[in-house]
Amino acid sequence: MTEQNAENTDYDNPWKTFIELYFRDFLTFFFPDIETDIDWSQPVRFLDKELQKIVRDAEIPKRYADKLVEVHRLDGEKTLVICHIEVQSQEEGNFAARMYSYNYRLHDRYDCPVVSLAILGDDRPTWRPNTFHEELWGCSIDFEFPIVKLSDYEPQWTSLETSRNPFAVVVMAHLKTKETHNQPIERKRWRYYLTTMLYDRGYSEQDILELQYFLDWLMNLPEELENQLQTELKTFEEARRMRYVASWERKARLEAKQEIALKMLSRNVDLETIAEFTGLSIAEIQALQSQQQDQ
Repeated sequence: MTEQNAENTDYDNPWKTFIELYFRDFLTFFFPDIETDIDWSQPVRFLDKELQKIVRDAEIPKRYADKLVEVHRLDGEKTLVICHIEVQSQEEGNFAARMYSYNYRLHDRYDCPVVSLAILGDDRPTWRPNTFHEELWGCSIDFEFPIVKLSDYEPQWTSLETSRNPFAVVVMAHLKTKETHNQPIERKRWRYYLTTMLYDRGYSEQDILELQYFLDWLMNLPEELENQLQTELKTFEEARRMRYVASWERKARLEAKQEIALKMLSRNVDLETIAEFTGLSIAEIQALQSQQQDQ
């Protein structure tokens, strides 16, 4: 059983949404050599619908693939970047094979370079599946891909606290969410710390709101502790004379956007148009679409 199932924490969707909103920051933080080789003057396209078709055709569980992004390198070559977010708490024996499957299927379909990246948020320090090898009768396949192990950042906590990249906050939140499993009071303390820390980093108001959404979503609390936290944050806001948007207010804003998105989905409006109109990410709209289909 994954920790997500055990404690009702949704790790996947917050990550998917945040990667879409801050893709360049994502690469800068985790894969800086890739970020510097991309021509950011060219449009970046998220191809999640195309990725899910690959997943369906391969009969692979949806949770193994999250983002597919089309970028252009500085030399003008178009490249596909596939980002896998794996947060289960135990090893998955076929993970590298699945990574290879996505990679060759996408290469075959689009006839361009495909780069596979993996973020591993599990608790097993020794599980680092970054290669796939298969050999028979002199015919062999060797596939290697970059991985990031989030647990490796635990000894770098001080650096995370001083970084202005929003993914430093994302990593801290992820680590503390897992660390405080079945410890709601301690989780509330860390969520207060991470939320108030946002105001000292020079982020724009929109960046702060997006990070607050992420913290609310990931570091979920029982209702009583959530209410206590909102009271404490309101006091913080008044002391700092800053505008803090309470969780209930952010939730109301989000629900209003979701309602609009659902109406547009019912009229078969394409996901990109809905995202542009509502401000929701493609990942959030797809989650709504899946919920609607399950009802």
